[in-house]
Amino acid sequence: MLSVIGTNDVHGAVVPNGPRGGLAVFGGYLANLRAARTGDGGGVLLVDAGDLFQGTLESNLGEGAAMIAAYNLLGYDALAIGNHEFDFGPVGARATATSGDDSRGALYARMAEANFPFLAANIVDRATGRVVTWPKVRSSVLIDRAGVRIGVVGVTTESTKRVTMASSVGDLDIAPLAETIAREAAALRAAGAEVVVAAAHAGGACSAFEDPKELASCDADDEIMAVAAALPAGAVDVLIAGHTHAGMAHLVNGVPVIESYAGGRAFGRVDLRLRRDGAGAGGALRVVATDVHPPREICAAVVTGTTTCDPRNEGTREPASYEGAAILPDERVAQALAPHVERARATKEELLGVTLAERLESSYTAESAVGNLFTELMLAARPKADVALTNGGGLRAPLPAGALSYGALYETSPFDNRFAMVRMTAAGLAALIASNLEDDHGILSIAGVRARATCKGGALIVTLERKGKPLAGATRLLVATSDFLATGGDATAFSPSDVTIEDGPPIREELARVLRSRGGRIARADVIDTKQPRLTFPAPRPVRCPK
Repeated sequence: MLSVIGTNDVHGAVVPNGPRGGLAVFGGYLANLRAARTGDGGGVLLVDAGDLFQGTLESNLGEGAAMIAAYNLLGYDALAIGNHEFDFGPVGARATATSGDDSRGALYARMAEANFPFLAANIVDRATGRVVTWPKVRSSVLIDRAGVRIGVVGVTTESTKRVTMASSVGDLDIAPLAETIAREAAALRAAGAEVVVAAAHAGGACSAFEDPKELASCDADDEIMAVAAALPAGAVDVLIAGHTHAGMAHLVNGVPVIESYAGGRAFGRVDLRLRRDGAGAGGALRVVATDVHPPREICAAVVTGTTTCDPRNEGTREPASYEGAAILPDERVAQALAPHVERARATKEELLGVTLAERLESSYTAESAVGNLFTELMLAARPKADVALTNGGGLRAPLPAGALSYGALYETSPFDNRFAMVRMTAAGLAALIASNLEDDHGILSIAGVRARATCKGGALIVTLERKGKPLAGATRLLVATSDFLATGGDATAFSPSDVTIEDGPPIREELARVLRSRGGRIARADVIDTKQPRLTFPAPRPVRCPK
């Protein structure tokens, strides 16, 4: 038997988040599974579908070095490059390159430290029209495991160019996923691969896992569904997905597809039962049965009699077990991570002098308390600006109730984007908001104006008001935003001559500065006005106005 283990979107989560996750704990699950396969003569393949970087201080302070150190010890066989692998930009504090910087320097540095290949079969160098040839990057790889020749191909979402800093990916193109996987799988088979696994940083979302063949709970329009449906029969034996931070353990067009949420909370597993026809090692190997496991939560302790992570509240609990043995965290991984954890500890625990009366939610698709608070803080940090804009994809977590720590702020805003000041008209801003509402990118959070979007004559029309008065389209505005949005992220469009990118600290540090000086208590009602929302639009989003 070959057990294929897939992870995705770990986002720097090296230590547990509450009762779930932790790379050392995950190592305990792997050890038990590897022991089980060794006992029955099988093997384990461990592959990540991308976005291992970006999200925690433990990882980000070393530009992902903690993740590579842990993945090396965990024995990863390959990793597909995700869009957030580009986030650190050049080596050093800047996320964007300046003159003389290598815009992908931090990524190259992490690749050099890895004992496994980074896979990028559909990332194309625009200048040559060929797949990139960076050091340590391959389109695919052949691996021998327990007498089985396994081919692994890696691809990334076609949205990478739109959701990543332009300075890091502007010279790249992304080829179609299904076409690339099919071509590479055929080449792997021709080179002797008996099993082919594809890792795709593109995902889906399902909510029911009782029957892998039942797809009613899955979003039929998601990228990975189209990819799996387009693959030739027999091209791929397992497809490991990611990017959407959701769960999958389903058969799509006969292909087992697994995805395991995000933040290192779970892993996916597909068991391939193999049979070799004929005598000896030269006989053809066939997959005779496939077992698709639901996403398995990673936890050191569980509610008694279940596999549910113990929420550390009242009730009975017991140590977690897997493959018939108790989970023992991997001490090698824990020791390797200890310096990174300690380095981040004091910074994470710093209190900012502000108390949140309740949990403030973030949202990718709608006006949110966190988005409103952050844009208000941006205006306070740049008082000469008329408007502040930030993107929903940059708000990575809610803010918990209680005394606000720097660590909580960081988890919500881990990106090292700098302020950018954009000169534009009110009409230009209205058009930008309309375009965002009609697209599926993270929603724009705003401060300084209110925006109302309505359908008129088949078009989405946005009107703006400031201090209760309509803004004429010709009104000139100074907009404070991020260098990500100002340089075309999330498909925004600004004239470069209207943009000034600051050479200063990340926006997050400026927000922390304002919070320290502000102090006091913040309630949800202070940042969300249910009677007068900052942004109103016809649901659902993306908005489609009837013709």
